[in-house]
Amino acid sequence: MLIADPAGTVVARNDAAGALLPAASPGISLADAVPAWLSEAHQALIPSQRPAGRAADTAPAGVIGERRFDAHSSVREDGTVVWWLVDDTDHHLAREALRMERERTAFLSEASSALLSSLNLGHCMDVTAQMAAESLADAALAIAPARGHTLPVVSCLRGGTPSVSQESVDPYDVPGLGEALRGFPPVPSRWIDPSLAPEWLVPEGFGPVGSIVITPLPGHGVPAGALVLLRSADAAAFTEEEEVFARLFAGRAGAAMSAARLYAEQHAITEVLMRELLPPALHRISGVDFAGGYRPSADHERIGGDFYDVHPAAVEGEASLIALGDVCGKGLEAAVLTGKIRNTLHALLPLADDHHRMLSLLNTALLNSHDTRFATLVLASAVRSGSAVDLRLTSAGHPSPLIIRANGTVEEADTRGTLVGALPNVRVHTAPVTLEPGESCVLYTDGITEARGGPMGKGMFGEERLKRALAGCAGLPAEGIVEHVLMLASQWLGSGRHDDMAVVVISAPRTHHIGSVNGHTRGRCTA
Repeated sequence: MLIADPAGTVVARNDAAGALLPAASPGISLADAVPAWLSEAHQALIPSQRPAGRAADTAPAGVIGERRFDAHSSVREDGTVVWWLVDDTDHHLAREALRMERERTAFLSEASSALLSSLNLGHCMDVTAQMAAESLADAALAIAPARGHTLPVVSCLRGGTPSVSQESVDPYDVPGLGEALRGFPPVPSRWIDPSLAPEWLVPEGFGPVGSIVITPLPGHGVPAGALVLLRSADAAAFTEEEEVFARLFAGRAGAAMSAARLYAEQHAITEVLMRELLPPALHRISGVDFAGGYRPSADHERIGGDFYDVHPAAVEGEASLIALGDVCGKGLEAAVLTGKIRNTLHALLPLADDHHRMLSLLNTALLNSHDTRFATLVLASAVRSGSAVDLRLTSAGHPSPLIIRANGTVEEADTRGTLVGALPNVRVHTAPVTLEPGESCVLYTDGITEARGGPMGKGMFGEERLKRALAGCAGLPAEGIVEHVLMLASQWLGSGRHDDMAVVVISAPRTHHIGSVNGHTRGRCTA
């Protein structure tokens, strides 16, 4: 307790105040005996001495020695002021710790949201370096495991933007960096002598380095990388508490980078496999026009249970083999069996002249596999014969191909048979068909005819509607027929659900003869 008069002179003190403020003896000016914050607080209580704009009810607090005190005042009738000094150090430290913990929790939550907002590895590295530079250090580097002979590095200065580089360096030349990038066994953060830091480790324009710490970025079973934190020479070194907080941040960053890296690897693998499962682009082969179209059952999927392939003849003049099929089911599982069927048919190409033999061997292969799915299939052998195209069509439980004649008539090919992968024996009937110039053969899956929609929303597109649509396609090129069929089916469906849909069109090209008009040659199409 300390008593001072309106003039700012110490009047009395108790023993505790004497121990805390030994210079505050009676008769001594407060300004010479107590910290400035307490002297100014006393002046604020005296109306005649109060600085302009200073409130008289300010609750002062400040540091005396190494402790923090709150000062509570009481003005007596004679104008003297009694000051009670209460040690608030522990409460202040607790409040500061709570505030710091809240700030750090909010930072970690923000970091998690920013890092998990994308599965792009580059984005995760950018966010890691930038957030670390803003809140943990004066500059930061996010380093991913080596790709070949280079290290992917993202560096960032506080207040700056991330910079990406590829460094052709040996990480083991930097103490602790190689171990951190290896990821196993787990290693603690590593302090290194700034003089040992190579030039590439210090961002351009950073200036003298005061301290550097390298922290591993732990991933999900795979090394995610390393985080390098730098502070300038005029900044305080990292404390143990800051190092612990940096490891908490590194854990979140490592998890995000690891997930992004795994996603990128899986995406690359999926893309390779997907290219093998997607239907091929079709074109003219050996004088026969081919076109195909495919739409999976779900718009977010790229593959499904419908498929088609065209295998050109090994010898010019022989027939090319066309296969179009429909595997029971949808999505990835159906696509896997689709790939198996396509590979089996490719292996059986030496038997392409014998459709029944090919289908029988395929049926045996499917029955001997662990997959219980079955498939319908149609095979077509096509060869140019003069200006026409000769076909042999074989359906195995599949809708019969439709023939578009030059006059607009639509015929159903006389082929039928049992599906493959369900019964011990396959029974099929092969139908010969000849396409004259401008005529086409349409192979399709039941996703077209069984599409439900229309005015009432539940009507089936049906074979008759498909035949009427094809009758108006007489003379169209193969690509035009495919686009027309898929467009009509899509319009019929609207936004409704549907099965996989596939269409292949085989056309006999129109022939061109040379004629003369007024002495000039011109092309003339005949059908």
